[in-house]
Amino acid sequence: MQVSVESTSALERRLTIGVPAERIETEVNKRLQQTASRAKIPGFRPGKVPMSVIRQRYEEAARQEALGDVIQATFYEAVVAEKLNPAGAPSVEPKVFEKGKDLEYIATFEVFPEFELAGFEGIEVERLQAEVGDADVDNMLEILRKQSTRFETVADRVAENGDQVNIDFVGKIDGEAFAGGSAKGTQLVLGSGRMIPGFEEALVGARAGEERVITPTFPEDYQNLDLAGKTAEFSVTVNSVAEPKLPELDDEFFARFGVTEGGLEGFRAEVRKNMGRELRQAIKTKVKTQVMDGLIDSNPVEVPKALLDNEVNRLRTQAVQQFGGNIKPDQLPAELFSEQARRRVLLGLIVAEVVQKNEIKPDEARVRELIEEMASAYQEPEQVVSWYYKNDEQLNEVRSVVLEEQVVDTVLKQAKVTDKSVSYEEAVKAAQAPQAA
Repeated sequence: MQVSVESTSALERRLTIGVPAERIETEVNKRLQQTASRAKIPGFRPGKVPMSVIRQRYEEAARQEALGDVIQATFYEAVVAEKLNPAGAPSVEPKVFEKGKDLEYIATFEVFPEFELAGFEGIEVERLQAEVGDADVDNMLEILRKQSTRFETVADRVAENGDQVNIDFVGKIDGEAFAGGSAKGTQLVLGSGRMIPGFEEALVGARAGEERVITPTFPEDYQNLDLAGKTAEFSVTVNSVAEPKLPELDDEFFARFGVTEGGLEGFRAEVRKNMGRELRQAIKTKVKTQVMDGLIDSNPVEVPKALLDNEVNRLRTQAVQQFGGNIKPDQLPAELFSEQARRRVLLGLIVAEVVQKNEIKPDEARVRELIEEMASAYQEPEQVVSWYYKNDEQLNEVRSVVLEEQVVDTVLKQAKVTDKSVSYEEAVKAAQAPQAA
């Protein structure tokens, strides 16, 4: 077998591979012999069909199958011999594909980038320090109460912000009704910001049974461009007004969250524990984000298009699975996912290099600790832990998370880390964990 390599770009390689005709014919004959042993042809006993008849009927199919297998095998042999690391499947272009002649083809593909990992000394990380205080627990109890708010109808007063009104409305622009501008029996909490600016405000002070005509204006950046910036006229009928009633902090309320013992103090302890878990995860996520950003900034690596395309397709599939709809993944525009896909692939390449260079392996004790922490949020944590250890796919996902945490720890040992004391609320502000593909 003859192989020549050409670098057509930083990552693209072009292999020209020549395979002796004898190897092709050997593979073809092997398949014809296998076919002859089981072929059933009228007029001949099984296994006694002349090879000339077998060739006449099956040689073309056997040759195509042999060519495919030989190309696959010789491509693998070539990249191993040339010490190449393909990042995706090759594009194969035949040069000589004729019977009786040596096979010659060109395989074009991308390789994984080779790069020297930059040091971690220049990465700066701000690590937040916070605690769950009594006031934070009090605030969380109020949030939980508000989430369980029920509304009671009132007949003797006007609607206020925070009240829930039941309304019918018909919206028109220039005297013409528009799609989505009318509804009956809609429940609306005034001040929730659910409707366009000016709509909810115009209903403050209304009574049950009252009809009002209001004229709010759609925002200039409204998602429906046909309505953006236009003033509408809504005829609104207020069917009822209901005021919010917050539940008491009693055993019935505690039971909704799975706390059946300990009364208020037991419930506060459970809430504090959950808040502590959320706080630790938020701080960890923000540190991880800074570390990953630092790794990307200090390691400008070219991303193979094959890996990028694969990741875009994976994100497309995830989006369809998450949001549903009667669409196929490839109907979603690739550009919606290209930036996220590039970041994930880039992180994957860099993190893999950190793992290899530092010989990092998942710490099984940390894997167990993480699983137990996740399981503690459930009523029967032992069953959750057992479930993880019986599901290899889920267990490997946890190992991947732990491996990335160990990468973060490795970077932090050399990075410039400063600690900053903040409130619980500031520490748990939304932070999205970076993911490596």
